[in-house]
Amino acid sequence: MAALQAQRLFLAQSSSFLPSTSAARPRPRPRRSGAATCRAALRVPSGIHTAQDSLSLKLDWIDVPASPSADVDAGSVSVEKLRAIADAAADRAEMHDIIGRQRDNWNHLLLHSTNSLTLAASVMAALAPAAPGVVALKASAGVLLASAAVTMAAVNKIQPSQLAEEQRNATRLWRELERDVRPALALGAPANTTKDDVQETMDRVLALDAAYPLPLLPGMLEKFPKAVEPARWWPRRRAAQPKRSKSFSRRGSVAAGNNGWTQDLEEEMRGILRVIKAKDEQEFLRVGKLVLNLNRGLAVAGPALAGTAALASVFIGSGEAGAWASGAAVFGGALAAAVNTVEHGGQMGMLFELLRNCAGFYRKIQEDIEANLGEPDLERREGGEVFATKVALKLGRSLSDLKQFRKMASPSVRDEDIEEFAGKLF
Repeated sequence: MAALQAQRLFLAQSSSFLPSTSAARPRPRPRRSGAATCRAALRVPSGIHTAQDSLSLKLDWIDVPASPSADVDAGSVSVEKLRAIADAAADRAEMHDIIGRQRDNWNHLLLHSTNSLTLAASVMAALAPAAPGVVALKASAGVLLASAAVTMAAVNKIQPSQLAEEQRNATRLWRELERDVRPALALGAPANTTKDDVQETMDRVLALDAAYPLPLLPGMLEKFPKAVEPARWWPRRRAAQPKRSKSFSRRGSVAAGNNGWTQDLEEEMRGILRVIKAKDEQEFLRVGKLVLNLNRGLAVAGPALAGTAALASVFIGSGEAGAWASGAAVFGGALAAAVNTVEHGGQMGMLFELLRNCAGFYRKIQEDIEANLGEPDLERREGGEVFATKVALKLGRSLSDLKQFRKMASPSVRDEDIEEFAGKLF
């Protein structure tokens, strides 16, 4: 009994000297969740929300740049639109050319036909008093003269020579529009073609359609307007947002940041602008008014004379008044043919339209110069040297000739003192 107690005492004391199993084994560290690790390693910006079990990110605050392919697609669409406009311009030019030839034929055919009617009726009216069949001759003369009067009135209303000139000018302008669009398509750079380019070209198309309509009735331009204005075939410029102006580096010098513009060049452009307003445009408008008044008088006189001759032919062969009636019919018919020849053979309508177009040509140069001078940012202007060359070519002058207009920009020079015209081309 004593031996067993001694053994138990020995085992208890020996076990106290051995390391404990729980004490020797390292205590496991508590596991951290993924969200806790991210929060410990990173400072999470606002807008990113985390969860205990998963990491949820909101990237709405990040500005993702547009894909380059989107710009290329938009540019490709713009290029296709410009190609459609160029094709339409070529088609319009062909249509205006065909219609212009047709209306020029109208002018010649109607001129000769009306004169033939009038002169044949005058011959019949002269022969009627001495002819056995006086009734038939005077009736035929009256019918022919009445037909000539109605034909003259209709032709004077539409002015075929002016219609032909409108179509000729429209053909030239549509071809010019096509030439301006085709080079942009040939470059093959869709990224450089924007919606603004398409809109600007469409504005030119609509302006041309309004300036030179294809249909005869309705929509024909007024042939006898109350006021003579320059023809306008270009769209009105949109007002640009004002920007800070850029000063020139030195008078007369072309700096790298001046886009070819100098103070001297600006003064030359202002002088040209003043001369065009005071001389060139006003001269064409003044002559245009004279031609319009002359054409208006001829347009009224021709049918009136032919109608008077037709009325006088009714009294041919009726006693003593018959001889006077025959003379009046012959004289009225001859004068009507002469007036018709001067009006349509001289193409007064074409001349008036030509003068309007010339005035519009100078008006467009004015607006181009004003648009460039009105732009304070030199980089947004057209290149100064290139623009001066274009203006010189349009005026039929050399670049050195433009320097003489520099003094015209001075306020000390009055409009009455300006003697020379800006344009030499016409």
